[in-house]
Amino acid sequence: MISTVRKGAVVASASLALCLAAAACSSSTSSPAASGTTGTSSPTSTAGGGTTVSISVAQFDRNFTAMSVLKPLAAAGKGNVAVILPDTVTSARYVQFDAPYLTQALTAAGLSSSQFSVQNAQGSDQTQLSDAQTAITKGATVLIVDPLDSGVGAQIQTYAKSHGVAVIDYDRLTLGGSRQYYVSFNNVLVGTKIGQGFTACAAAWHVSKPNVLVMKGDPTDNNATLFAQGYLGVLNPLFSSGQYVKVGEPAGTWTPSVALSEFQQQFTAHKNINSVLTPNDANAAPIIHYLQTQGVKAKTFPVTGQDATTIGLQNILASYQCGTVYKPIYLEAQAATALAMFLRAGKTPPTTLVNGTTQDTKSNVAVPSVLLTPKWVTTANMASTVVADKFVTVGQLCVGTYAQLCKTAGIS
Repeated sequence: MISTVRKGAVVASASLALCLAAAACSSSTSSPAASGTTGTSSPTSTAGGGTTVSISVAQFDRNFTAMSVLKPLAAAGKGNVAVILPDTVTSARYVQFDAPYLTQALTAAGLSSSQFSVQNAQGSDQTQLSDAQTAITKGATVLIVDPLDSGVGAQIQTYAKSHGVAVIDYDRLTLGGSRQYYVSFNNVLVGTKIGQGFTACAAAWHVSKPNVLVMKGDPTDNNATLFAQGYLGVLNPLFSSGQYVKVGEPAGTWTPSVALSEFQQQFTAHKNINSVLTPNDANAAPIIHYLQTQGVKAKTFPVTGQDATTIGLQNILASYQCGTVYKPIYLEAQAATALAMFLRAGKTPPTTLVNGTTQDTKSNVAVPSVLLTPKWVTTANMASTVVADKFVTVGQLCVGTYAQLCKTAGIS
């Protein structure tokens, strides 16, 4: 946790059309929606004054130019948009990227600073609920919420529904919720890319018989469940065939210190562990440091990640981490903003925006979704992805011993 992950948790490719293999997964996965078949979207919407507004996920870019298309909706809409992010601990993304990108997108879409707010619950369920209630009292007609967990998410959505306020689940789906839409990356695909990255790395690093510790994110986080669904879909056939050995599978966490403790316990008990699938960079980092203290050399012990954090990217450059899933958060911020502008204006978002559905397995409903495509980042494409997008700067990445490694990877 882009999971980045974040909570993990948590990278879009140039093509933003919904991918693939998610269609072959179970009912908890996201799936593409056929144009005009969801009953919740239409190709275009008409704002006040008869202006037709249409926008597509393919229009989103790092310059936020598509947001200006939404200005007629800003003029036609009523009330405020309130964004409530979860915390500042599980992933640095919320402060560094989500908050400023959402602010930029909402402003570019035509809202003034008095017409929206962006808050962070600082890891407290009570704070997140209170923030939502206060925002509604102050005139919010749309909430964009990344729930700390499904419990508080459902409470917020029940309260919002009783006050006629629309809710968008942002990045994490509220199980048992009543939100109108969901915005995220295709989280099963995130896990699939982690699993595929692991297998490619194990082969490239000549690990002939991977004895794998399979780690997970917090079991209360639906994203963690979807990530695991994706990477276990890749690894389970290899475990079944005997090509790989699954040594263990701890309960899971998004707290790096707990992840390290889980790993150390397993590594002490099972000396045959020679690789670990970790669901995000934050959990991977202390594990890699521990392995280094145990004399483990580069390109010998595959470790995976997600969120494209600076430490994760540096571990990739140093050949201690196989790769990381990158999710351009500016795409997610624009998608959430676009949905919010349609809802605030009382309009139905077009099918060019709402490109899929995600199953709420608790409520047993298919939630209309905007689903974006992640990307697996290694030294081979680091310069053309995270560096080009300014997700990380050369000055942040290429410091000290990493300067020469950056040059070797073509990063300057």
